[in-house]
Amino acid sequence: MARAPIALTCGEPAGVGPELALLAQARLGSELPFFWIGDPRHLPEGALWHEIASPAEAMEPAGSLAVLRHDFAGAAVPGRPDPKNALGVIEAIARAVRLVQGGGASAVCTLPIHKKALKDGAGFAFPGHTEYLAHLAGTDRVVMMLAAPELRVVPVTIHIPVAEVPRALTAELLEDTIRITDAALKRDFGIAAPRLAVAGLNPHAGEGGAMGREEIELISPALERLRAEGIGLAGPSSADTMFHPAARARYDAAICMYHDQALIPIKTVDFAGGVNVTLGLPFIRTSPDHGTAFDIAGTGTADPTSTIAALRLAWKMAGRRAAA
Repeated sequence: MARAPIALTCGEPAGVGPELALLAQARLGSELPFFWIGDPRHLPEGALWHEIASPAEAMEPAGSLAVLRHDFAGAAVPGRPDPKNALGVIEAIARAVRLVQGGGASAVCTLPIHKKALKDGAGFAFPGHTEYLAHLAGTDRVVMMLAAPELRVVPVTIHIPVAEVPRALTAELLEDTIRITDAALKRDFGIAAPRLAVAGLNPHAGEGGAMGREEIELISPALERLRAEGIGLAGPSSADTMFHPAARARYDAAICMYHDQALIPIKTVDFAGGVNVTLGLPFIRTSPDHGTAFDIAGTGTADPTSTIAALRLAWKMAGRRAAA
């Protein structure tokens, strides 16, 4: 099956997204086809771009950024988000999803959004990109993976206060997260028998109940049920022993109990090159693992490393699905 190009959404126009799209195109050249959905007025002055009428036109190398025009209500001033553009940002994401669902794109790669601007300007009711994409896809549960060449991590609970993690961590959530991760590693990463390392919640994985009982009462029983299904699991393990090089060599992804338990290791190992991947969607979605960077927007210092990695990973995943 032939692959379609990748749809790259514009993200917040006042952030580094417009610059990243151009930098990614300049460095990738004809390596892989993608097009940017956004308002060309938001691209930096003097940018090299060309307008396309349909995604198929992005399959032909042109030496400049392919733009599927999506007009916004306002201009873009670097570092100063305009609520008037909120609806355009949301619509660009929805348009990318429609294209990938209809076969016009092989994957969606999203540039960073600014949630407050979307809420202020359009009443955006979702915590972030991931939840909105799940809504558009009609999917009840999705999983966030952060992926880099040397490490993949999956937090079971995500953007909640640490104090709420023990209550939010349920056997159902843990089991669903592991099943979705296992399936995605097989389908989209080409790993026939994934090895998953599972962290404990407490220091020293509870140390036999001396430092907490979640490992005994919740995590270990859930892992035993999943092992009976044939999923390759190790743990629960003390998180402070899971991320040195020798430990990383023993697994394909680490399942972590909360946000920072997962993100601190990967941002230490590869701060610039991490990719946010949403698992459990019926289509491929990747994103650079950083925010809008208003403080450097428009200065010409944005680093496209993570955006390029996100596009490359999306293209590789799309290739595996096309070959299946």
